[in-house]
Amino acid sequence: MFSTDLILLHAPSVYDFRERSIMYGPVADLIPSAPIFEMYPVGFSTIAEYLNRYGHKVRVINIAVRMLKDKKFDAEKLIKSLKPKAFGIDLHWLPHAHGSIEIAKIVKKYHPDIPVIFGGLSSSYFHRELISYSCVDYVLRGDCTEEPLRRLIECIKEKKSIEDIPNLTWKDDKGNIHENPITYVPKDINYTSMDYSHIMKSVIKYRDMVGALPWKDWLKTPSTAALTCKGCTKNCTFCGGSAYTSKNFYGRNKIAYRDPELVAEDIANIQKTVKSPTFVLGDLRQAGDEYADRFFEAVKKKGITNQVGLEFFTPPPEDFFKKIKDAFPHYAMGASLESHDPKVRKGSGKTYTNEEVEASIGWALENNVERFEIYYMTGLPYQTAESVLDTPNYCEYLYQKFNGDKRILMFISPMVPFLDPGSLIYENPDKYGYTLKCKTLEEHRQALLQPSWKHVLNYETKWMTQDEYAYSTYDAMIGINKVKAKYNVISEAEAKQVDARLHYEKDLMKQIDEIMLIEDFELREIKLKELKEKVDKYSIAPDANKYRELDWLNQLFSGNRLRNLSLFNFRPLGVLRALLKPSKAGD
Repeated sequence: MFSTDLILLHAPSVYDFRERSIMYGPVADLIPSAPIFEMYPVGFSTIAEYLNRYGHKVRVINIAVRMLKDKKFDAEKLIKSLKPKAFGIDLHWLPHAHGSIEIAKIVKKYHPDIPVIFGGLSSSYFHRELISYSCVDYVLRGDCTEEPLRRLIECIKEKKSIEDIPNLTWKDDKGNIHENPITYVPKDINYTSMDYSHIMKSVIKYRDMVGALPWKDWLKTPSTAALTCKGCTKNCTFCGGSAYTSKNFYGRNKIAYRDPELVAEDIANIQKTVKSPTFVLGDLRQAGDEYADRFFEAVKKKGITNQVGLEFFTPPPEDFFKKIKDAFPHYAMGASLESHDPKVRKGSGKTYTNEEVEASIGWALENNVERFEIYYMTGLPYQTAESVLDTPNYCEYLYQKFNGDKRILMFISPMVPFLDPGSLIYENPDKYGYTLKCKTLEEHRQALLQPSWKHVLNYETKWMTQDEYAYSTYDAMIGINKVKAKYNVISEAEAKQVDARLHYEKDLMKQIDEIMLIEDFELREIKLKELKEKVDKYSIAPDANKYRELDWLNQLFSGNRLRNLSLFNFRPLGVLRALLKPSKAGD
């Protein structure tokens, strides 16, 4: 008898990353997870809560985290011991193309009769190719799959027909492929709930803290998210979540919002469970100023004391920051400007000016913002190496303009490892000056096995060679690091650590490039394997490649040795530590 209806498995980007020599470089510099992308999507939390609401037992197991935390962890042994009614595997972000399929193969090796269900945006885009793999039984398409998945689980449990389940690609007993149309596209997302307590309760139920962690170091640097919408009103040319992509591939013609009062309630509920920064995903002003005003009024009634991070897609006016200050005692702002160069930024789909951005920065600083994070990216339309290398100069200009204010934090990273499938550029590469190196899912799977991030890239632009792209990116990162050190945004010791890491990776990339010129395949593989110890110094260690200034929580509680003792509100830390040892087996 099965005691679990659905087990959600999250794979590492590359399944056998512990054996392979892959120099990931800066691919995960600006996200919480390691370069193997062990952070599972927010959808795992909403799916688990939604299905549990209807009486279905759901367990989340982060295979990638288990592999990172324990070198001896045997994924096959664990999977063999599991016996749910169905397995769910996410292929939301394309960097999981290799690991997700490999995990599915293992599931089918030991459980040939248990259905394997895929979901996520990349699964939706590549659903026809994905369903052709013998280890995949179902693919749920679209950006909202909680309800179709509920219906599918019920049909599996009760052995009913699945022909009427919306958004489903499936195979019948004869291997014929069927595509049920995407008809489940909710007009709002009020039906979901960001209930992190559900995951916490599952930790106790299954005695598996490690497997439930969103990423490896979540207990040390936790953060949470609150969703404002599904879909987008913008058309960033490189983005697989744009209005264009949503309409053409995920059946969404109009953005689906969550009522602002419910978003405020989500943040309040998170605060009851865990003390950590909560990032509000989506620009509050997308739905208009009234939406933002309702959100701020609701927040004030909830008494939010957790740190809250907000983002904007277009620079907000002064009044917006005054309202934030009135609503939150601790808040941060984040903005992906993409480039300091207006022509490059316009090529990425953003038309606002530097002057507009600078005005918003000034208003935020005047209204007690604790952090103003600015993100730049390389690999964009019209972007030359010279433009990339000029980025540190603009960063210094901003520090000069705002009197060296340390609350301004700036970062740059390449668009890695892949250009998003379904994005405007991906669908129209010639128009935007790009050449695609990978088109199929299998091509992307094989690309992920290349020995360095530069060789993994699925695209080239006509404005830079791959060498110019990679080396100018590193030089810009080194330059921005020096600027932050000059203005005491980071300590001298931190600056030296980052500088050493970037130069180390840059030199290692050159060594890999030289090895890749060896024509003899076996000799080339031997030489690459000899570099594994050097490669792993930064590639596998999740915190070795991070900027310390990204850790907002530790900055707020600097010097407070008791911070971790107050991290969880719902359970004593001693009990949680007892749960850190995962169960040997179980379903």
